[in-house]
Amino acid sequence: MARAGLILFLVAALAGCDDGVDKDNPFAPGVSQKGEAVDPMLVGHRLMNAGEYELAIKSFSRAAVDQGMTGEIMIGIGSAYLALGRLGQAEELLRRAIETDERAPEAWNNLGVVLMEQGETAEAGQMFRRAFALDNGESDSIRDNLRLAIEKTENPVYDQVEEQEFKVVRRGSSDFLIRKIP
Repeated sequence: MARAGLILFLVAALAGCDDGVDKDNPFAPGVSQKGEAVDPMLVGHRLMNAGEYELAIKSFSRAAVDQGMTGEIMIGIGSAYLALGRLGQAEELLRRAIETDERAPEAWNNLGVVLMEQGETAEAGQMFRRAFALDNGESDSIRDNLRLAIEKTENPVYDQVEEQEFKVVRRGSSDFLIRKIP
């Protein structure tokens, strides 16, 4: 009895599903043109939040097809490269993003993180200073990154080798913070 009820339910649910389908066409139906596409930038930022950096790069690249390679798109892709540890690619894109839009504090901050990871502490400090100024000191992560860069620049240890490990921590859609690993 329950099986017959399930079959009737499925038949009723599927009734009318084949409206508009060409029965002579052996191929699957195409993409519906009725719906609206979701903004690929929004999708890219959501994928970054979910830790899906490769997919975020693809989404930001789709946005670049429609909008051109804007500063925001370069920051998004550069931030995804940074999260994946592809520092050379991240540095190149973040520098290009800064050339496009010098007023984006997240680009300056993330470039500073890349430079810190590469051991370029002095230049990283300059990037963090610029990000801090553009952000009006409102971002805790930029302030913390600047503080760490200043500390490393002012207190270099030459006589004693001290191994410190740092971890890049993602905060927000395209903001990174450098933390010491305890």
